[in-house]
Amino acid sequence: MFDQSVYKQRRKHLKLQIKSGYILLIGNDESPMNAAENCYPFRQDSSFLYFIGPDIPGLTAVIDIDHDRTALFGTDRTMDEIIWTGTQPSITRLAAQSGIEHTGTPEALVTFLARQKTQNRKIHFIPPYRAETLVRLETLTGISHREIIKNASVDLIRAVVRLRSVKTDAEVDQIEGAINLSHQIYDHALKTVRPGMYEQQLAGQLTGIVNAHGRQVSFPTILTIHGETLHQRHQRHRMGENNLLLLDSGTQSTEYYASDITRTFSIGGRFTPRQKAIYEVVLKAQAAGIENTRPGRRYKDAHLATAESMVCDLKALGLMRGDVKEAVHNGAHALFFPHGLGHMLGLDVHDMESLGENFVGYDDQTRRSDQFGLSSLRMARELKPGFVVTAEPGIYFIPMLIKQWKAENRCAEFIDYSEVEKYREFGGIRIEDDVLVTQNGCRVLSKNIPKAVDQIESSLSL
Repeated sequence: MFDQSVYKQRRKHLKLQIKSGYILLIGNDESPMNAAENCYPFRQDSSFLYFIGPDIPGLTAVIDIDHDRTALFGTDRTMDEIIWTGTQPSITRLAAQSGIEHTGTPEALVTFLARQKTQNRKIHFIPPYRAETLVRLETLTGISHREIIKNASVDLIRAVVRLRSVKTDAEVDQIEGAINLSHQIYDHALKTVRPGMYEQQLAGQLTGIVNAHGRQVSFPTILTIHGETLHQRHQRHRMGENNLLLLDSGTQSTEYYASDITRTFSIGGRFTPRQKAIYEVVLKAQAAGIENTRPGRRYKDAHLATAESMVCDLKALGLMRGDVKEAVHNGAHALFFPHGLGHMLGLDVHDMESLGENFVGYDDQTRRSDQFGLSSLRMARELKPGFVVTAEPGIYFIPMLIKQWKAENRCAEFIDYSEVEKYREFGGIRIEDDVLVTQNGCRVLSKNIPKAVDQIESSLSL
Protein backbone atom coordinates (compact mmCIF):
# COMPACT_ATOMS: atom_id res chain seq x y z
CA MET A 1 0.00 0.00 0.00
CA PHE A 2 0.93 3.64 -0.42
CA ASP A 3 1.17 5.91 2.63
CA GLN A 4 -2.21 6.50 4.31
CA SER A 5 -2.07 10.17 3.26
CA VAL A 6 -2.46 9.09 -0.38
CA TYR A 7 -5.76 7.32 0.30
CA LYS A 8 -7.06 10.13 2.51
CA GLN A 9 -6.31 12.68 -0.21
CA ARG A 10 -8.00 10.55 -2.88
CA ARG A 11 -11.13 10.19 -0.75
CA LYS A 12 -11.11 13.92 -0.03
CA HIS A 13 -11.12 14.71 -3.75
CA LEU A 14 -13.85 12.13 -4.34
CA LYS A 15 -16.10 13.61 -1.66
CA LEU A 16 -15.65 17.10 -3.10
CA GLN A 17 -16.88 15.88 -6.48
CA ILE A 18 -19.87 13.86 -5.24
CA LYS A 19 -20.93 16.52 -2.68
CA SER A 20 -23.71 14.64 -0.86
CA GLY A 21 -25.02 11.21 0.14
CA TYR A 22 -22.78 8.23 0.76
CA ILE A 23 -20.60 5.98 -1.37
CA LEU A 24 -20.64 2.19 -1.10
CA LEU A 25 -17.41 0.57 -2.32
CA ILE A 26 -17.49 -3.22 -2.36
CA GLY A 27 -14.19 -5.07 -2.47
CA ASN A 28 -13.84 -8.35 -4.30
CA ASP A 29 -14.32 -11.77 -2.73
CA GLU A 30 -12.41 -14.95 -3.48
CA SER A 31 -13.46 -16.54 -6.78
CA PRO A 32 -13.63 -20.36 -6.66
CA MET A 33 -12.30 -22.44 -9.55
CA ASN A 34 -14.32 -25.56 -8.82
CA ALA A 35 -14.89 -25.59 -5.06
CA ALA A 36 -15.25 -22.94 -2.38
CA GLU A 37 -11.78 -23.55 -0.95
CA ASN A 38 -10.00 -23.86 -4.31
CA CYS A 39 -9.78 -20.32 -5.64
CA TYR A 40 -8.21 -18.35 -8.46
CA PRO A 41 -5.43 -15.95 -7.40
CA PHE A 42 -7.13 -13.08 -5.59
CA ARG A 43 -7.28 -9.67 -7.24
CA GLN A 44 -8.85 -6.75 -5.41
CA ASP A 45 -11.25 -4.41 -7.19
CA SER A 46 -9.23 -1.54 -8.66
CA SER A 47 -11.40 1.32 -7.41
CA PHE A 48 -11.33 -0.25 -3.95
CA LEU A 49 -7.53 -0.40 -4.19
CA TYR A 50 -7.40 3.22 -5.34
CA PHE A 51 -9.56 4.78 -2.63
CA ILE A 52 -9.25 2.30 0.25
CA GLY A 53 -6.12 0.21 -0.27
CA PRO A 54 -6.23 -3.20 1.45
CA ASP A 55 -5.67 -6.18 -0.84
CA ILE A 56 -7.84 -8.52 1.24
CA PRO A 57 -11.07 -10.29 0.22
CA GLY A 58 -14.39 -9.70 1.93
CA LEU A 59 -14.14 -5.96 2.65
CA THR A 60 -16.62 -3.15 2.10
CA ALA A 61 -16.15 0.57 2.66
CA VAL A 62 -18.63 3.38 3.14
CA ILE A 63 -17.60 6.96 2.46
CA ASP A 64 -20.18 9.17 4.18
CA ILE A 65 -19.94 12.51 2.43
CA ASP A 66 -22.50 14.38 4.54
CA HIS A 67 -20.80 13.44 7.83
CA ASP A 68 -17.23 13.44 6.46
CA ARG A 69 -16.33 9.99 7.67
CA THR A 70 -15.24 6.68 6.18
CA ALA A 71 -15.76 3.22 7.66
CA LEU A 72 -14.29 -0.15 6.73
CA PHE A 73 -16.41 -3.26 7.26
CA GLY A 74 -15.16 -6.83 7.42
CA THR A 75 -14.53 -9.82 9.67
CA ASP A 76 -11.30 -10.79 11.39
CA ARG A 77 -10.20 -14.36 10.65
CA THR A 78 -11.38 -17.10 12.96
CA MET A 79 -8.98 -19.66 14.41
CA ASP A 80 -10.17 -22.27 11.88
CA GLU A 81 -9.37 -19.84 9.05
CA ILE A 82 -5.99 -18.99 10.57
CA ILE A 83 -5.10 -22.69 10.74
CA TRP A 84 -5.80 -23.15 7.02
CA THR A 85 -4.86 -19.81 5.49
CA GLY A 86 -2.71 -18.00 8.07
CA THR A 87 -3.09 -14.71 9.88
CA GLN A 88 -3.83 -11.35 8.35
CA PRO A 89 -4.02 -7.86 9.85
CA SER A 90 -7.19 -7.09 11.79
CA ILE A 91 -9.87 -4.92 10.21
CA THR A 92 -8.87 -2.15 12.62
CA ARG A 93 -5.24 -2.40 11.53
CA LEU A 94 -6.17 -2.41 7.84
CA ALA A 95 -8.33 0.65 8.35
CA ALA A 96 -5.54 2.50 10.16
CA GLN A 97 -3.14 1.79 7.28
CA SER A 98 -5.59 3.58 4.98
CA GLY A 99 -6.26 6.47 7.35
CA ILE A 100 -9.75 5.21 8.26
CA GLU A 101 -10.86 5.63 11.87
CA HIS A 102 -14.13 3.71 11.86
CA THR A 103 -14.64 -0.04 11.42
CA GLY A 104 -17.47 -2.49 11.72
CA THR A 105 -18.69 -6.00 11.04
CA PRO A 106 -20.77 -7.05 8.01
CA GLU A 107 -23.79 -7.09 10.33
CA ALA A 108 -23.09 -3.49 11.33
CA LEU A 109 -22.94 -2.57 7.65
CA VAL A 110 -26.40 -4.05 7.07
CA THR A 111 -27.76 -2.07 10.02
CA PHE A 112 -26.12 1.15 8.77
CA LEU A 113 -27.51 0.79 5.25
CA ALA A 114 -31.01 0.00 6.53
CA ARG A 115 -30.93 3.20 8.57
CA GLN A 116 -29.84 5.25 5.55
CA LYS A 117 -32.76 3.90 3.50
CA THR A 118 -35.26 5.09 6.12
CA GLN A 119 -33.68 8.56 5.83
CA ASN A 120 -33.90 8.51 2.01
CA ARG A 121 -30.23 9.36 1.67
CA LYS A 122 -28.65 9.18 -1.77
CA ILE A 123 -26.50 6.06 -2.24
CA HIS A 124 -23.71 5.98 -4.83
CA PHE A 125 -22.15 2.78 -6.15
CA ILE A 126 -20.30 1.82 -9.31
CA PRO A 127 -21.55 -0.92 -11.67
CA PRO A 128 -20.38 -4.41 -10.69
CA TYR A 129 -18.50 -6.62 -13.14
CA ARG A 130 -18.64 -9.80 -11.02
CA ALA A 131 -21.82 -11.77 -10.42
CA GLU A 132 -21.11 -12.17 -6.71
CA THR A 133 -20.74 -8.39 -6.31
CA LEU A 134 -24.06 -7.87 -8.06
CA VAL A 135 -25.69 -10.28 -5.59
CA ARG A 136 -24.09 -8.47 -2.63
CA LEU A 137 -25.35 -5.14 -3.92
CA GLU A 138 -28.85 -6.57 -4.25
CA THR A 139 -28.71 -7.87 -0.68
CA LEU A 140 -27.28 -4.67 0.80
CA THR A 141 -29.38 -2.13 -1.11
CA GLY A 142 -32.63 -4.01 -1.71
CA ILE A 143 -32.42 -3.14 -5.41
CA SER A 144 -33.23 -6.05 -7.73
CA HIS A 145 -30.21 -7.50 -9.52
CA ARG A 146 -32.01 -6.66 -12.77
CA GLU A 147 -31.98 -2.98 -11.80
CA ILE A 148 -28.51 -2.70 -10.25
CA ILE A 149 -26.66 -1.58 -13.37
CA LYS A 150 -29.16 1.13 -14.27
CA ASN A 151 -29.06 2.40 -10.67
CA ALA A 152 -25.27 2.75 -10.62
CA SER A 153 -24.29 6.34 -9.87
CA VAL A 154 -23.27 8.22 -13.00
CA ASP A 155 -21.92 11.01 -10.77
CA LEU A 156 -19.67 8.51 -9.01
CA ILE A 157 -18.57 6.89 -12.28
CA ARG A 158 -17.59 10.27 -13.74
CA ALA A 159 -15.78 11.27 -10.54
CA VAL A 160 -13.81 8.02 -10.38
CA VAL A 161 -12.82 8.38 -14.04
CA ARG A 162 -11.70 11.98 -13.54
CA LEU A 163 -9.55 11.08 -10.55
CA ARG A 164 -8.05 7.82 -11.80
CA SER A 165 -7.33 9.10 -15.32
CA VAL A 166 -4.53 11.45 -14.25
CA LYS A 167 -1.60 9.49 -12.84
CA THR A 168 0.68 10.91 -10.18
CA ASP A 169 4.44 10.49 -10.32
CA ALA A 170 4.13 7.61 -7.83
CA GLU A 171 1.61 5.87 -10.08
CA VAL A 172 3.81 6.34 -13.14
CA ASP A 173 6.67 4.81 -11.13
CA GLN A 174 4.47 1.78 -10.49
CA ILE A 175 3.62 1.43 -14.19
CA GLU A 176 7.31 1.67 -15.02
CA GLY A 177 7.97 -1.04 -12.44
CA ALA A 178 5.55 -3.31 -14.29
CA ILE A 179 7.22 -2.39 -17.59
CA ASN A 180 10.63 -3.30 -16.16
CA LEU A 181 9.37 -6.81 -15.51
CA SER A 182 7.88 -6.88 -19.01
CA HIS A 183 11.37 -6.04 -20.30
CA GLN A 184 12.62 -9.27 -18.72
CA ILE A 185 9.80 -11.20 -20.36
CA TYR A 186 10.59 -9.95 -23.85
CA ASP A 187 14.31 -10.38 -23.34
CA HIS A 188 13.71 -14.02 -22.36
CA ALA A 189 11.30 -14.61 -25.24
CA LEU A 190 13.74 -13.29 -27.85
CA LYS A 191 16.61 -15.32 -26.44
CA THR A 192 14.63 -18.52 -25.97
CA VAL A 193 12.22 -18.95 -28.88
CA ARG A 194 13.18 -21.72 -31.31
CA PRO A 195 11.56 -23.31 -34.35
CA GLY A 196 9.87 -26.52 -33.22
CA MET A 197 8.80 -25.19 -29.83
CA TYR A 198 5.13 -25.13 -28.94
CA GLU A 199 3.59 -21.81 -27.99
CA GLN A 200 2.61 -23.14 -24.57
CA GLN A 201 6.24 -24.00 -23.74
CA LEU A 202 7.35 -20.41 -24.15
CA ALA A 203 4.17 -19.02 -22.57
CA GLY A 204 4.76 -21.16 -19.47
CA GLN A 205 8.30 -19.88 -19.10
CA LEU A 206 7.17 -16.26 -19.34
CA THR A 207 4.44 -16.74 -16.74
CA GLY A 208 7.06 -18.35 -14.50
CA ILE A 209 9.18 -15.18 -14.67
CA VAL A 210 6.21 -13.12 -13.48
CA ASN A 211 5.37 -15.56 -10.69
CA ALA A 212 8.98 -15.75 -9.56
CA HIS A 213 8.79 -12.02 -8.80
CA GLY A 214 5.66 -12.54 -6.69
CA ARG A 215 3.52 -10.81 -9.31
CA GLN A 216 0.59 -11.66 -11.54
CA VAL A 217 0.03 -11.05 -15.22
CA SER A 218 -2.24 -8.07 -15.90
CA PHE A 219 -4.27 -10.10 -18.42
CA PRO A 220 -4.04 -13.58 -19.97
CA THR A 221 -0.96 -13.62 -22.20
CA ILE A 222 -1.51 -13.66 -25.96
CA LEU A 223 1.31 -15.65 -27.55
CA THR A 224 0.50 -16.93 -31.01
CA ILE A 225 1.70 -17.60 -34.53
CA HIS A 226 -1.81 -16.65 -35.62
CA GLY A 227 -1.58 -12.93 -35.01
CA GLU A 228 -4.50 -12.34 -37.37
CA THR A 229 -6.72 -13.45 -34.45
CA LEU A 230 -6.58 -10.33 -32.31
CA HIS A 231 -7.05 -12.01 -28.92
CA GLN A 232 -5.96 -15.59 -29.56
CA ARG A 233 -6.17 -17.29 -26.15
CA HIS A 234 -5.01 -20.88 -26.63
CA GLN A 235 -1.32 -21.74 -27.15
CA ARG A 236 -1.26 -25.16 -28.81
CA HIS A 237 0.55 -24.44 -32.07
CA ARG A 238 4.02 -25.66 -33.00
CA MET A 239 6.16 -22.72 -34.08
CA GLY A 240 7.82 -22.97 -37.47
CA GLU A 241 10.90 -21.22 -38.78
CA ASN A 242 9.09 -18.74 -41.01
CA ASN A 243 6.23 -18.05 -38.59
CA LEU A 244 5.70 -14.66 -37.06
CA LEU A 245 5.17 -14.79 -33.30
CA LEU A 246 2.92 -12.13 -31.80
CA LEU A 247 3.44 -11.71 -28.04
CA ASP A 248 1.01 -9.38 -26.24
CA SER A 249 1.55 -9.49 -22.49
CA GLY A 250 1.50 -7.45 -19.31
CA THR A 251 2.46 -7.65 -15.67
CA GLN A 252 1.34 -5.99 -12.47
CA SER A 253 3.51 -3.86 -10.22
CA THR A 254 3.75 -4.27 -6.46
CA GLU A 255 0.71 -1.98 -6.14
CA TYR A 256 -1.14 -3.67 -9.04
CA TYR A 257 -0.51 -1.11 -11.78
CA ALA A 258 -0.35 -2.71 -15.21
CA SER A 259 1.96 -2.85 -18.19
CA ASP A 260 0.73 -3.84 -21.65
CA ILE A 261 3.34 -4.48 -24.35
CA THR A 262 3.21 -6.21 -27.74
CA ARG A 263 6.08 -7.25 -29.95
CA THR A 264 6.05 -9.36 -33.12
CA PHE A 265 9.10 -11.19 -34.47
CA SER A 266 10.12 -13.95 -36.82
CA ILE A 267 10.80 -17.25 -35.08
CA GLY A 268 13.54 -18.05 -37.59
CA GLY A 269 15.65 -15.11 -36.41
CA ARG A 270 15.23 -12.95 -39.50
CA PHE A 271 12.15 -11.36 -41.02
CA THR A 272 11.44 -12.41 -44.57
CA PRO A 273 11.36 -9.47 -47.02
CA ARG A 274 7.56 -9.49 -47.01
CA GLN A 275 7.38 -9.71 -43.20
CA LYS A 276 9.89 -6.88 -42.84
CA ALA A 277 7.96 -4.67 -45.24
CA ILE A 278 4.67 -5.05 -43.33
CA TYR A 279 6.47 -4.72 -39.99
CA GLU A 280 7.98 -1.40 -41.07
CA VAL A 281 4.51 -0.17 -42.08
CA VAL A 282 3.21 -0.89 -38.58
CA LEU A 283 6.27 0.62 -36.88
CA LYS A 284 6.01 3.84 -38.90
CA ALA A 285 2.26 4.03 -38.24
CA GLN A 286 2.87 3.68 -34.50
CA ALA A 287 5.41 6.52 -34.65
CA ALA A 288 2.78 8.72 -36.34
CA GLY A 289 0.29 7.94 -33.59
CA ILE A 290 2.79 8.65 -30.82
CA GLU A 291 3.81 11.91 -32.50
CA ASN A 292 0.18 13.01 -32.23
CA THR A 293 -0.15 11.93 -28.60
CA ARG A 294 0.03 15.24 -26.77
CA PRO A 295 -2.14 17.29 -24.39
CA GLY A 296 -5.03 19.14 -25.97
CA ARG A 297 -5.36 16.71 -28.87
CA ARG A 298 -7.94 13.97 -29.16
CA TYR A 299 -6.64 10.42 -29.17
CA LYS A 300 -9.03 9.84 -32.05
CA ASP A 301 -6.84 12.17 -34.12
CA ALA A 302 -3.76 10.14 -33.18
CA HIS A 303 -5.63 7.04 -34.34
CA LEU A 304 -6.50 8.66 -37.66
CA ALA A 305 -2.90 9.81 -38.16
CA THR A 306 -1.85 6.21 -37.59
CA ALA A 307 -4.36 5.00 -40.17
CA GLU A 308 -3.24 7.57 -42.76
CA SER A 309 0.41 6.56 -42.34
CA MET A 310 -0.62 2.94 -42.77
CA VAL A 311 -2.62 3.58 -45.95
CA CYS A 312 0.20 5.62 -47.47
CA ASP A 313 2.67 2.76 -47.01
CA LEU A 314 0.22 0.04 -48.03
CA LYS A 315 -0.27 1.98 -51.26
CA ALA A 316 3.49 1.80 -51.84
CA LEU A 317 3.28 -1.99 -51.45
CA GLY A 318 0.41 -2.20 -53.93
CA LEU A 319 -2.22 -3.33 -51.44
CA MET A 320 -4.15 -0.05 -51.40
CA ARG A 321 -4.75 2.81 -53.83
CA GLY A 322 -6.50 6.15 -54.18
CA ASP A 323 -6.50 9.22 -51.99
CA VAL A 324 -5.14 8.49 -48.51
CA LYS A 325 -7.52 10.71 -46.56
CA GLU A 326 -10.53 9.52 -48.55
CA ALA A 327 -9.54 5.90 -47.92
CA VAL A 328 -9.36 6.52 -44.16
CA HIS A 329 -12.57 8.56 -44.18
CA ASN A 330 -14.34 5.61 -45.79
CA GLY A 331 -12.78 3.10 -43.39
CA ALA A 332 -10.91 1.15 -46.05
CA HIS A 333 -7.89 0.71 -43.77
CA ALA A 334 -10.03 -1.28 -41.32
CA LEU A 335 -9.67 -4.37 -43.51
CA PHE A 336 -6.09 -4.47 -42.19
CA PHE A 337 -6.46 -2.44 -38.96
CA PRO A 338 -9.90 -3.27 -37.48
CA HIS A 339 -9.32 -1.96 -33.95
CA GLY A 340 -8.41 1.28 -32.23
CA LEU A 341 -4.98 2.73 -31.56
CA GLY A 342 -5.12 2.09 -27.83
CA HIS A 343 -6.73 2.51 -24.42
CA MET A 344 -6.12 3.96 -20.98
CA LEU A 345 -3.66 2.10 -18.74
CA GLY A 346 -3.44 2.10 -14.96
CA LEU A 347 -4.69 -0.17 -12.19
CA ASP A 348 -6.58 -2.02 -14.92
CA VAL A 349 -4.91 -2.98 -18.17
CA HIS A 350 -7.96 -1.45 -19.90
CA ASP A 351 -8.17 1.14 -17.20
CA MET A 352 -11.61 1.69 -15.64
CA GLU A 353 -13.48 0.14 -18.57
CA SER A 354 -15.60 -1.88 -16.12
CA LEU A 355 -17.22 1.49 -15.34
CA GLY A 356 -18.26 1.87 -18.98
CA GLU A 357 -15.92 2.35 -21.92
CA ASN A 358 -17.74 5.47 -23.10
CA PHE A 359 -17.20 7.16 -19.73
CA VAL A 360 -13.46 6.51 -19.96
CA GLY A 361 -12.64 7.04 -23.62
CA TYR A 362 -15.36 9.44 -24.77
CA ASP A 363 -17.08 12.63 -23.63
CA ASP A 364 -19.68 15.13 -24.80
CA GLN A 365 -17.26 16.55 -27.37
CA THR A 366 -16.12 13.18 -28.74
CA ARG A 367 -18.78 10.61 -29.57
CA ARG A 368 -18.23 7.04 -30.72
CA SER A 369 -18.34 6.33 -34.46
CA ASP A 370 -20.45 3.50 -35.86
CA GLN A 371 -17.96 2.83 -38.69
CA PHE A 372 -16.38 -0.62 -38.72
CA GLY A 373 -12.93 -0.42 -37.10
CA LEU A 374 -13.29 3.13 -35.82
CA SER A 375 -16.18 2.00 -33.63
CA SER A 376 -13.69 -0.21 -31.76
CA LEU A 377 -11.56 2.76 -30.70
CA ARG A 378 -11.59 2.53 -26.90
CA MET A 379 -9.89 5.86 -26.20
CA ALA A 380 -10.85 8.86 -28.34
CA ARG A 381 -11.23 11.94 -26.14
CA GLU A 382 -8.91 14.87 -25.53
CA LEU A 383 -5.64 13.96 -23.83
CA LYS A 384 -4.42 15.58 -20.62
CA PRO A 385 -1.05 15.52 -18.85
CA GLY A 386 -0.87 12.45 -16.63
CA PHE A 387 -2.89 10.17 -18.89
CA VAL A 388 -1.17 6.87 -19.70
CA VAL A 389 -2.32 5.22 -22.92
CA THR A 390 -1.27 2.33 -25.11
CA ALA A 391 -0.24 2.85 -28.73
CA GLU A 392 -0.81 -0.48 -30.46
CA PRO A 393 -1.48 -0.39 -34.20
CA GLY A 394 -1.46 -3.59 -36.18
CA ILE A 395 -1.87 -5.00 -39.65
CA TYR A 396 -3.74 -8.28 -39.94
CA PHE A 397 -4.69 -10.43 -42.89
CA ILE A 398 -7.88 -12.09 -41.66
CA PRO A 399 -8.98 -14.65 -44.28
CA MET A 400 -12.71 -14.57 -43.50
CA LEU A 401 -12.80 -10.78 -43.40
CA ILE A 402 -10.93 -10.55 -46.71
CA LYS A 403 -13.38 -13.04 -48.23
CA GLN A 404 -16.39 -11.06 -47.01
CA TRP A 405 -15.13 -7.64 -48.12
CA LYS A 406 -14.04 -8.99 -51.51
CA ALA A 407 -17.44 -10.63 -52.08
CA GLU A 408 -19.14 -7.33 -51.24
CA ASN A 409 -16.65 -5.38 -53.38
CA ARG A 410 -16.30 -3.18 -50.33
CA CYS A 411 -14.00 -0.15 -50.66
CA ALA A 412 -12.77 -1.59 -53.97
CA GLU A 413 -11.71 1.88 -55.12
CA PHE A 414 -9.11 1.81 -52.31
CA ILE A 415 -8.16 -1.88 -52.01
CA ASP A 416 -6.45 -4.09 -54.61
CA TYR A 417 -7.97 -7.45 -53.68
CA SER A 418 -5.84 -9.34 -56.20
CA GLU A 419 -2.74 -8.23 -54.28
CA VAL A 420 -4.35 -8.76 -50.88
CA GLU A 421 -5.06 -12.38 -51.80
CA LYS A 422 -1.33 -13.00 -51.98
CA TYR A 423 -1.11 -12.21 -48.23
CA ARG A 424 -4.07 -14.36 -47.14
CA GLU A 425 -1.85 -16.68 -45.03
CA PHE A 426 0.45 -13.92 -43.77
CA GLY A 427 -0.95 -13.66 -40.22
CA GLY A 428 -0.70 -10.43 -38.27
CA ILE A 429 1.70 -7.92 -36.77
CA ARG A 430 1.04 -5.65 -33.78
CA ILE A 431 3.47 -3.35 -31.99
CA GLU A 432 2.45 -1.83 -28.65
CA ASP A 433 4.03 0.58 -26.19
CA ASP A 434 2.84 2.38 -23.06
CA VAL A 435 2.88 6.17 -23.37
CA LEU A 436 2.65 8.93 -20.74
CA VAL A 437 1.10 12.24 -21.81
CA THR A 438 3.31 15.05 -20.47
CA GLN A 439 2.85 18.83 -20.23
CA ASN A 440 4.32 19.40 -23.69
CA GLY A 441 4.04 16.07 -25.49
CA CYS A 442 4.50 12.48 -24.43
CA ARG A 443 7.07 9.99 -23.16
CA VAL A 444 7.24 6.37 -24.24
CA LEU A 445 7.62 4.45 -20.99
CA SER A 446 8.51 1.15 -22.68
CA LYS A 447 11.10 2.49 -25.11
CA ASN A 448 13.83 0.14 -23.86
CA ILE A 449 12.03 -2.97 -25.06
CA PRO A 450 13.43 -3.65 -28.56
CA LYS A 451 11.16 -3.03 -31.53
CA ALA A 452 13.28 -1.79 -34.47
CA VAL A 453 13.98 -4.55 -36.99
CA ASP A 454 17.74 -4.58 -36.34
CA GLN A 455 17.17 -4.60 -32.57
CA ILE A 456 14.71 -7.48 -32.81
CA GLU A 457 16.92 -9.55 -35.10
CA SER A 458 20.08 -8.96 -33.06
CA SER A 459 18.22 -9.98 -29.90
CA LEU A 460 17.07 -13.31 -31.33
CA SER A 461 19.67 -15.82 -30.18
CA LEU A 462 19.50 -18.36 -33.00
